[in-house]
Amino acid sequence: MKTAALRKNLLEQTAMKHITFYLDFISPYAYLALEKLPEFLMGHSYSVTHKPILLAALLKHHGQLGPAEIPPKRDWTYRQVLWLAHSQGLALQLPAAHPFNPLALLRLAVACDAQGLPNRYVCETLLRHVWRGGADAVDADRLQALEQQLAPKRPVNSDEVKAQLKAHTDEAIALGVFGVPTFAVDGKLFWGFDALPMLRDYLNGDPWFDGPQWESVRQLPTGIIRPK
Repeated sequence: MKTAALRKNLLEQTAMKHITFYLDFISPYAYLALEKLPEFLMGHSYSVTHKPILLAALLKHHGQLGPAEIPPKRDWTYRQVLWLAHSQGLALQLPAAHPFNPLALLRLAVACDAQGLPNRYVCETLLRHVWRGGADAVDADRLQALEQQLAPKRPVNSDEVKAQLKAHTDEAIALGVFGVPTFAVDGKLFWGFDALPMLRDYLNGDPWFDGPQWESVRQLPTGIIRPK
């Protein structure tokens, strides 16, 4: 019986896991996460679906300001992502202006696949377009060159593409996604670049994730609610 249980646990750990990666190209953390995901999950059997979503819609739904909308937090965010890139050996230069309206990039990504699910190459290209080189992410000439490079399968501003982007975003909100990047696997959500080690431990079969801690946090009473 013990051998059978060990074999079952091993099979569960080695079975291919499917990860849904919710991202917005406006996020430097999404850039860092996409670049480092293969390294963090090396040795695991997994597949990834990339789903572009509009971060601004998530923030509005949850009543939040974005990090770049709070001046001291904005400064810290840029310092931190520059340091994270440096510490991880990644190239990262802040775009000429941030935040910016990412809709053109998001729609281009969605338009590159019939189901609105761009592959890694498309997402990598778009994120590097924003987070490498320090140029204007939404400069019209750069966007035109990017569209020519990626050769989308459908018109970028078609109603179908817009509807798919909204559907991805609505799906994320319904699941409880509140920021990007978020990785969804087996009904669990892992938020942020700094969640990659946690995601890796889950895929490693760490028994902590089967214990009470994951769900028990929902039961913690709220001590005070700040008036709006």
